[in-house]
Amino acid sequence: MAMGDDDKLEGKWDEAKGRVKNAAGEITGNRELKDEGTMDKLKGKLKDIKGDIKGALDPDKRH
Repeated sequence: MAMGDDDKLEGKWDEAKGRVKNAAGEITGNRELKDEGTMDKLKGKLKDIKGDIKGALDPDKRH
């Protein structure tokens, strides 16, 4: 697996988990769950960006 791919995969997982929590919190009126979902989505986006940066710095991909 290329450098940064693990972070990107974790990021996508956290974003998906966050969307589910956010929707569940919205449907049930549970503000805490909705906020937790928002934080998970943000954490996922940051991990995705981290993976992009690692991938850009990967010497195997640079020519």
